[in-house]
Amino acid sequence: MSLFRRPAPPGQPADDSNRSVTPVETPAAPAAPPSPVLSGPPRPRTGLTGASAALPPRAPAPGATTGSRPALPPNEGPEFPTERRSVVVSPDAAIPERRPPPAPPAERRPPPAPPAERRPPPASVTSPDVPERRPPSAPPAAYAGPERRAPAPPGGPGPAAARTPQRRSTDGAMPAADKFWPTQPRNLEETGLNTTFIEELVLKALFAAGEMRGMDLANRLRLPTTIVDDIIEGLRRQKYVDIRGGGGSGVGKSTMIYQLTPFVTDVLRQINDRNRYNGPAPIPFQEWVASVKKQTVRGNRITRTRMEDKFGDLVIRDYIFDGIGPAMNSGRAIFFYGPPGNGKTAICQGMVNCFDGDIFIPHAILIDDFVVKIFDANLHKPVEEEGAPAYDRRWVRCRRPLVVVGGELTLEMLDLVYSPEVRYYEAPFQMKAMNGMLLIDDFGRQKVSPKDLLNRWIVPLESDIDMLTLHTGKKVQVPFDVFAAFSTNLDPSDLVDDAFLRRVRYKLEVQRPDEEQFHEIFQIMCRKRGVPYDASAVDYLLDTHYRPVGRPLAACQPRDLLDQVIDMAHYQGVEPRLDAALLDSAVRGYFVRFDKDKAGGSAASAT
Repeated sequence: MSLFRRPAPPGQPADDSNRSVTPVETPAAPAAPPSPVLSGPPRPRTGLTGASAALPPRAPAPGATTGSRPALPPNEGPEFPTERRSVVVSPDAAIPERRPPPAPPAERRPPPAPPAERRPPPASVTSPDVPERRPPSAPPAAYAGPERRAPAPPGGPGPAAARTPQRRSTDGAMPAADKFWPTQPRNLEETGLNTTFIEELVLKALFAAGEMRGMDLANRLRLPTTIVDDIIEGLRRQKYVDIRGGGGSGVGKSTMIYQLTPFVTDVLRQINDRNRYNGPAPIPFQEWVASVKKQTVRGNRITRTRMEDKFGDLVIRDYIFDGIGPAMNSGRAIFFYGPPGNGKTAICQGMVNCFDGDIFIPHAILIDDFVVKIFDANLHKPVEEEGAPAYDRRWVRCRRPLVVVGGELTLEMLDLVYSPEVRYYEAPFQMKAMNGMLLIDDFGRQKVSPKDLLNRWIVPLESDIDMLTLHTGKKVQVPFDVFAAFSTNLDPSDLVDDAFLRRVRYKLEVQRPDEEQFHEIFQIMCRKRGVPYDASAVDYLLDTHYRPVGRPLAACQPRDLLDQVIDMAHYQGVEPRLDAALLDSAVRGYFVRFDKDKAGGSAASAT
């Protein structure tokens, strides 16, 4: 064991100015095979003093110098056997090769230094009096200093399992970072579902189909084949599923045909007693809520120029554009009123085309282990874009929906609809219209009273939150991100009150067309139906059947009368055209007035 002389405290002269603060390696001993334990280069301890901090530096190569302190020549030893001393020599002096000291006997070999003492010190404690000794280059595995620190993973700090499943790629082919894009899950944890739930879906799918290939099961569940293959393998170990044979060309588990075994009978009965949902794997409720916020219908920037291209062949006056434009930008409710047959429903169908982009709608969501179906093929219009990046197929890329409900609407339809036969829920109309438009047409003609219906909508219209009830009695708070529109041809003063009018900020009357617009609508309908347009025939219609009797014009009449003319022409075996005889026949069959006679009956008369 070597002893070291401690340096003098700061402010006091040292005993010997030639003594080095940092000890120098002991002179070489007779050659001996190097120890495999001590063969690696030690790490430097720069900037620290004292015996406990000193580690012998690696010997420099022959002829090399380290800073201003050359290595100790072999012909000068230390003054005392227990003391090391550095001597200044000429830089040109020959320095023989230094050999490592012999390895001590195994029973007396000192233990390796603890890892904490072998760490390099921070740069802030480097001594200005001692030149920094840098270690020689070493293999990457032998040196792990700060400058060799590995870069952070692309997904950010933390394990992959801790990141939310709604991942948005920053690849140039992906949409912008502020747009919702459900990426495909890579493992079971990223689906947000547990193993048992997916196993039940696989068993129900096999029970309904009898036998299926692995890839067909993955397509039914809308999950990657790697996840489904792992689930099937687990079911095989439990003796619930067995391989029937190969399914055609290709190799791998996804091409195998699977079927149920007799051991699964009791388990499958319990699964069907809980719920009989057999379809794509659902999305967790919180992930769906996050997607609704990302795809909100609020805060649009719709201009007049952009709106004019979205209504097709509708003839719309300027005051209608100026009324519906600000309402769409706000995303709040709008109330249409006016006489029937003037395009209130058609205007709403054009309004939904003005909103930006497509949205993603889940096939189903999971609320407290209850499945709620949302996607409806009758209401949602899927779109596919060639070359678009892959996404989670549990979602359907659709246009923003327009859900229209009329006189059939009841209060029960506005809550979760639970079916005891299948034991899962069907989403109400407002959930299916999420991030889109909901039109309550013919308002006031529903089975439920207008007052009760308005009371049901007051809270969602005010707070953008809707409260739904499970069959267990639990209340569920869901977002209400819907552009609601109410349309009626009744007197609004008999239907709504001040509380409703305050929450529906935009009110718009859809008026009847004038004669110029009537001609324009007739011309558009003739072009669509392939009938030659004749302005003189339309003037005959107005002079004969409208002005003398004071009949009001309606935007739907040119379409309806032209269809009557086409039907009459086909019956007579002539080409459809606008002439007086065909128009007279169409008017007699279209405009009918029912009058009550004195006996209490009703008589129909053409007007």
